[in-house]
Amino acid sequence: MAIDGRNLQILANYCAAAADAMAFTLMRTAHSTFVKETEDFSCQIVTREGLAFASPRSFGAPWYSGIDYAPVLALIEDYQEGDICITNDSYAGNVATHSPDIHIWKPVFFQGQIACFVVGHIHNTDVGGAVPASLSRSLTEIVQEGLRIPPLKIISGGRLNEDVARIMRLNVRAPDQNWGDFNAQIASVNIGERKVLEIIARFGIDDFLHGVEGILDYACQQARNIIATIPDGEYFYADYADEDTDGGYPCRIAVTLRVTGDTLELDYTGSDPQLTSSLNMPTGGRERHPLALVGVTYVLSTLDSRLLLNAGTLRPTRAILPSGTVMNCEAPAAVGMRSLTCAVSQIATLGAFSLAVPERLPANSPGGNSIVNIKTVDAQSRTVVASMGPVGGGAGGTPRHDGPDGSGGLSAFLKNTPVEINEAEVPILVRRYGLFPDSGGAGRYRGGMATVMEFEVSAPNTVVTARNRNRSVFASAGAVGGSAGKNSSFQTNPDTEHKIEHGNIDVIKCNPGDVVRLIGPGAGGYGPARERSPQSVLRDVQCGFVSLEGARRDYGVVIHDGAIDAFETEITRSSMPNQGSGHFDYGHARRAFETVWTRARYALLTEFLASMPVVWRHFLKHQVFAAVAAVPAPESEEAMSEQMADILHGLLHKFPAIRTPQPAG
Repeated sequence: MAIDGRNLQILANYCAAAADAMAFTLMRTAHSTFVKETEDFSCQIVTREGLAFASPRSFGAPWYSGIDYAPVLALIEDYQEGDICITNDSYAGNVATHSPDIHIWKPVFFQGQIACFVVGHIHNTDVGGAVPASLSRSLTEIVQEGLRIPPLKIISGGRLNEDVARIMRLNVRAPDQNWGDFNAQIASVNIGERKVLEIIARFGIDDFLHGVEGILDYACQQARNIIATIPDGEYFYADYADEDTDGGYPCRIAVTLRVTGDTLELDYTGSDPQLTSSLNMPTGGRERHPLALVGVTYVLSTLDSRLLLNAGTLRPTRAILPSGTVMNCEAPAAVGMRSLTCAVSQIATLGAFSLAVPERLPANSPGGNSIVNIKTVDAQSRTVVASMGPVGGGAGGTPRHDGPDGSGGLSAFLKNTPVEINEAEVPILVRRYGLFPDSGGAGRYRGGMATVMEFEVSAPNTVVTARNRNRSVFASAGAVGGSAGKNSSFQTNPDTEHKIEHGNIDVIKCNPGDVVRLIGPGAGGYGPARERSPQSVLRDVQCGFVSLEGARRDYGVVIHDGAIDAFETEITRSSMPNQGSGHFDYGHARRAFETVWTRARYALLTEFLASMPVVWRHFLKHQVFAAVAAVPAPESEEAMSEQMADILHGLLHKFPAIRTPQPAG
């Protein structure tokens, strides 16, 4: 059968259906809630060279639709029929990007030759390491983050490597759960292999190989057509994780977007140095690493929902990822919380695109979903390690409608876990689970509301981890006159005199009777709040999304006895202040921070740290921040430059052990 336009679409549909079958198999046979309910997994079919050309259409993590497995495929010397390979080592090919993500791949042979590979990953709830669920912002090197498996054959010629299997089971907190998930992965790639062979039988091997290249080329051309509608130019945006380590300073992700015709460049110069915490991203500097370009995938899909998502989608784009920075760390840096940094980089990417096409893109999503995990014991004293699902916010308000509440935006693929499942599998009592009023940023179109989860612990020495804790300081920005969303919260024993606010701490210990409450961050609003229809505000009040006080304070809508007071509303709205002349409303905390840490000051810091040895950079960043905080803010940019020069020179004098690399030649 000739691969013309019609048959190319048919082949693409067959391949996507094969990936769907892989995903269905994985979900239906997995043991952990985080896979079968939250769906933190991926399944792809990739070319012989490793480029993904088919992914599930509505299951799992879309982060990996453009993945390139080539670096890990090359680390296996010889492939035979029946082989299945495995790795979770973040520094072996930069395909696995933190230790809980176990990737496997299987060659699909046809008439003695490899036709393609079927691949995929799952996020294991726990792979050992220093803390339950393996991940915490506080960890400082990758060896603390659990078992690491170098690329190897876990199944060779159809036979399991029992020695590696024993090591995998021995070094985790829930071995039966992990092994059940692993077997689900094996079933998934076996189904994928069978489906691919059926496709080859239908199309023929030559047309199949030619066709998958055509699928990649078609996605590339689609992406170029979308990019060509964006005005050429250079657009800068920066965003922050609240802390670069426990109790630390903000972690900055900066991106300069350059649009030239039908190509894109994302330059991450200006992002923070490599950290001695686990927020680092192990991208290996690869210019099309999927984690660095997730935001591009989301933007292009938003601008044209017909876009095919595969490795071809990213061909017109390249990323600049300076080595020794949080976007491209060097071993042995901890990387467990790279998902938080990735989320912030997505927000920065969407922010830059919003400056280019504000009428086509929404305000900021939170990017701070807490993945809640628990280690406890049940009534039979058996250890339980489980994920209870994400607690986050919704999506930013859009140019045409409110942002979705409680989900959507930058983490749409993380599904919630039903309360019934949580209470059946974990010995807790869920006291509250739903949307949190007044959390979405006000605007002509409201930002998506945050979720709230509150549960009571029933066993001593219970450990709760809330991975990716963020947005308790900096808010999600509103756009085009819309307001920033509300901050997140993490408390034990709320509404009592023993209440503790944990901020961005992500691991806490609890005892029987303790109540844990997590509130996600709200998304930013779009457009001035005074332009929102009073009837829409009334509906929000009736639904419990906005309080009566919030209706008056944030929207200028006065409601008495369930009805709008038109006269008072007109007076209140006429006195509401403008949000300012900027494109974004960043919220009070970020505005205050950036009066000191301007773009010009960050540029001087970036240049200084880039000249320092990698092992010194995070330490020196903290020294500079402390020194800046100790002196009055200068009144001019020239005075600021002189102040920074004095601070940086003083640090070189104070720490003579620094050995600055000499220029080549």
